[in-house]
Amino acid sequence: MDDLARRAEEWLAQDPDPDTREELGKLLAAGDTAALRDRFGAKLEFGTAGLRGELGAGPNRMNRVTVRRAAAGLAAVLGAGRHVVIGYDARHKSEVFARDSAAVLTGAGLRASLLPRPLPTPVLAFAVRHLGADAGVMVTASHNPPRDNGYKVYWGDGSQIVPPLDAEISAAIDAVGRVDELPLGEGETLDDAIVTSYLAAVTALPLGEARELRVAYTPLHGVGRATLEAAFARAGFAAPHVVAAQAEPDPEFPTVAFPNPEEPGATDLVIELAGRTGADLVLANDPDADRCAAGVPTPGGVRMLTGDELGGLLAEHVIRHTSGPDRVVATTIVSSSLLSRIAAAHGVGYAETLTGFKWIMKAGPGRLVFGYEEALGYSIGSDAGPPVHDKDGIGAALTVAAIAAAARREGRTLLDLLDDQARRYGLHATRQLSIRVDDLSLITTAMDRLRTTPPTTLGGRQVESADDLTTGPGGLPPTDGLRYHLSGGARVVIRPSGTEPKLKCYLEVVIPSPADVPAARAKAATALTEIATDLSAILT
Repeated sequence: MDDLARRAEEWLAQDPDPDTREELGKLLAAGDTAALRDRFGAKLEFGTAGLRGELGAGPNRMNRVTVRRAAAGLAAVLGAGRHVVIGYDARHKSEVFARDSAAVLTGAGLRASLLPRPLPTPVLAFAVRHLGADAGVMVTASHNPPRDNGYKVYWGDGSQIVPPLDAEISAAIDAVGRVDELPLGEGETLDDAIVTSYLAAVTALPLGEARELRVAYTPLHGVGRATLEAAFARAGFAAPHVVAAQAEPDPEFPTVAFPNPEEPGATDLVIELAGRTGADLVLANDPDADRCAAGVPTPGGVRMLTGDELGGLLAEHVIRHTSGPDRVVATTIVSSSLLSRIAAAHGVGYAETLTGFKWIMKAGPGRLVFGYEEALGYSIGSDAGPPVHDKDGIGAALTVAAIAAAARREGRTLLDLLDDQARRYGLHATRQLSIRVDDLSLITTAMDRLRTTPPTTLGGRQVESADDLTTGPGGLPPTDGLRYHLSGGARVVIRPSGTEPKLKCYLEVVIPSPADVPAARAKAATALTEIATDLSAILT
């Protein structure tokens, strides 16, 4: 307890936040060893996803000391005279963290420009390149629970950092001393011209001419609504119907268990709204609006598309509206193999990367016009490339609306387009299985067990081959994961989540060009369930 108390006292002496000072003072007074060890026995590690964790006092929490140290480390790597753009969402402490970052960066001799208010992450990613900045910071925890926050770093190309830059920044953070001794300055605040420029860029994407569409939309208590509505209006779409209970930013996310449109129940209210308004299309952003989910109302209820299904539709739309032999589309090793089939059919280059847009946006060789990951992340491009070098839930929503409006003119929906793709390229059915844990060591144990005793069958299918992704197969950078190729063209990828306490499994079953698509979907769903059942038994 003595060493913990000493570290806690040292932290308390430099903490500028009265909330975490009060929290830590109470823990010290109570002699709560377990709570102190939780906060001071480890620290949040800065990696390619930056920092992300629960709010609270100590190095193992997101707080003003942690953020000021991160900003000082970034400043040390960049050097004086460089320009950093800073954005933030509406989570607890986001604006405070953003302003602390600006103060530390300007105090270190850099120029810091704050976005004018809480805005979507893609606006920040766009702003870095648009303003010719050297780096960007986005304060957000995306779709994490309410008590979390995070700190994402972008480089001058407008995409998230990759190794070895993360390690260099991490080492610089470790070298930072007391934050109450850091010189502080005052950053500048940008005006709405940056938002206007972003809107001009995304509405210049290939959207076609059809605009007759009724949309039900939710920002899930996040910051997407105003920007999406402005984008729709500028592009000529009618204003979407918005879920009133989720329309305004609320860091508590009171109507959902997890503010992630992938999670069960997260889209219930927008589905209900679609029924009441006669909507043709359902759209949802996550709280920082870098992800987009879509659904189609049917007589039997709304059918939400998977991230892979939406990725296939968006990819073919972009390919058909761009030109040139050097075009490339990219996705990740955990996404559907459908994109490779689409690319081959259209004579377009295809690249496969590790998970994360930091890798997708660097895919090549060639001119990247579209990138996606199955977790509802999409970067939509034109012949000039994507205006946002990261996930863009606003640009994706606009493009989905354009595709749906064009289909509606012909008396069709996105579901009809999915059936068309299944007949052309084969039915690629995917499913994700996530196992959430309270003890992170359980994830390590499960991965070790799989490497020591790999499965021989899954869902009644033989495991024909296995790849340990730590070896970097196919020239990929090494990462913690396993990939199994099963008989009949099925595939499973297992990896720990980089941002949440989860073990994530990605399943795919392929049925070649079925004549009866509904029957093929039913068959694939059964096969995915059988594989998921076996995986659950192995991993829990």
